[in-house]
Amino acid sequence: MTTKLLHVPALSILLLKNYAIDCIRQSKVFSFTKLNYLYLCKYNNKLIKEFKKGDLEIVMATMNRDSLDFLIPIFPFCHFSEFSILIINQTLENKLLVSDFPSIRVVNSFEKGLSKSRNLGLQNAKGKIILIADDDEIFKEDFESSILEAHNNYPEAASICFAIEDSNGFLFKKYPSQTKLQLNNLDIFNILSIEISLKKTVLNQLNSKFDTNFGLGSPFMMGEEAIFLSDWKKQNKSIIIVPKLITSHPSISTDDKLNFEQRYYIQGAFLTRVSNDGYFKGVFMKLFFDIKQNKIKINQVFAALKSANKGKEAFLQITK
Repeated sequence: MTTKLLHVPALSILLLKNYAIDCIRQSKVFSFTKLNYLYLCKYNNKLIKEFKKGDLEIVMATMNRDSLDFLIPIFPFCHFSEFSILIINQTLENKLLVSDFPSIRVVNSFEKGLSKSRNLGLQNAKGKIILIADDDEIFKEDFESSILEAHNNYPEAASICFAIEDSNGFLFKKYPSQTKLQLNNLDIFNILSIEISLKKTVLNQLNSKFDTNFGLGSPFMMGEEAIFLSDWKKQNKSIIIVPKLITSHPSISTDDKLNFEQRYYIQGAFLTRVSNDGYFKGVFMKLFFDIKQNKIKINQVFAALKSANKGKEAFLQITK
């Protein structure tokens, strides 16, 4: 008996998912044209991988809190309990933060250091997608839907990084005009922690951690997020930029508080950590751009190189 081809309209395909759990078993129920079969596989896989509201967890670092009231200005468009939030509160034993909301979890930590806080957050996170956050942001009303949509559109991306603006409504930096799927080292080095979202499955697979030698409260006060993503890039995990605005944040950064010698000291340690053979190239590239942008003067170059070398030696000594 000749099998008759069954052409299924796109809208009807949704009904077929009830007949079987995967594309192979569905092909035994009906005989499809190749086009319909491929469409069904693609549609079915999308259903399996789809992220929805509630799958995003905000992992927030803070210090010395004893009330959740600090969350109120962070979510000006609704009550903060509408979102899943994990708060890492670095504090003292007599100043604990507690939550009466099921959606808000709190871990009180008696350690110091931003990278230690981030690591404790990643260790305790439960969301399928993790958004790294600070306690002085103001989220955009559509931030959650923007993040979920991006992860649904790019299911292969281990990390998706977004755009942020300062308190005056100006973008923190120049972002690509459209989604960027291939990031170079300079792209990675310029990403800020609060731009980063991660898939929990990849985090569990790699058992990733922030390097506690870097970040506020550490020997080297910056660079922890770039090191984290560089480690992922070395393991061939997909990191992309979707230039959708998700939050605003005060523009003052750690870098603004440091003089050029301190910056190059940290840069020397950072470049030693992320590259086995690109130290000198990285230092000279930074010098080139800093001179071009008038961040340092020609007569400061020798001092900058000396500071970078001190940072390199300090990092090697710490990690012996």
